[in-house]
Amino acid sequence: MTPQQSDLVERLRTLLAIEPTTRDVSMFGGRVFMVNDKIVVSAGKDGDLLVRVPAGRHDELLTHPGASQAEMGTGRTMGPGWISVAAAAIDSLDHLSFWVKVALAHNRSSDGK
Repeated sequence: MTPQQSDLVERLRTLLAIEPTTRDVSMFGGRVFMVNDKIVVSAGKDGDLLVRVPAGRHDELLTHPGASQAEMGTGRTMGPGWISVAAAAIDSLDHLSFWVKVALAHNRSSDGK
């Protein structure tokens, strides 16, 4: 694990500690955090964040600083509902918390399959 990824993993563990059924596993080339056996976020090797969001909010959420369409390999987009957030855009607790809250809300919704 890179230092950037390790730092982000610890920050995510802290934010998700109150969730009753959280686990983290290696997947997508990163460390994926799951709540209720559904993906919430993933810490990338460069400290970037992969976020599972509601497809209906996808375009709106892409307007946030550092947000971009997630890709599974170069040029292979993951589709609506998957956003990558650059490490520099989640350097503060407030910015990281925003994305975690969006992902958790989606996770708890009936669409968060």
